[in-house]
Amino acid sequence: MNADSPENVTALLRRWRSGDHAALEQLIPLVQGRLRELAHSYLARERPGHLLQTTSLVNEAYIKLIQITGVDWKDRAHFLAMAATVMRRVLVEAARQRAALKRGSDVRYIAFDEALHEAPARDADLIALDEALERFSGIDGRAARVVEMRFFAGLTVEESAEVLSVSTNTVKRDWTAARLWLLRELSGSAVDGF
Repeated sequence: MNADSPENVTALLRRWRSGDHAALEQLIPLVQGRLRELAHSYLARERPGHLLQTTSLVNEAYIKLIQITGVDWKDRAHFLAMAATVMRRVLVEAARQRAALKRGSDVRYIAFDEALHEAPARDADLIALDEALERFSGIDGRAARVVEMRFFAGLTVEESAEVLSVSTNTVKRDWTAARLWLLRELSGSAVDGF
């Protein structure tokens, strides 16, 4: 079995969950490259001059991830989805802290669509998206998780379906519904069917 294979990562996650701290030391090098990719992807959408660097975001996420207890890690995709959520929380908290320092600044809401992957985000954008996603999770928690996995973690439809234990068609429907809802919320315009 290849050392960084999904099966090996899953086995290490389960050993870590069972209290084997050596498994965590073996796991981190195997997922560190993917964690760096996630962090780089997040930071690429941040405003220029952002204080967090890829390594510091990975380190912050790592510190928070090792403090999480009681998670029944399903597999590598589940771990990466959790890592993406943790990174999102770190960035949102940093954005909120900066926004608190600049009360009264020009807050701009963005449209949520595929182009957002390439568009640079500002603190207000990240906060607006986070708040909208939190509201949406109260309406459809599973679909909100699909957004986290697909948009933030970069998981495929198949990986997202595996983490959520649903079909790929369910993930596709949730992704479409979530994008429409978030588009309406973030753009301030009505979308047919909502």
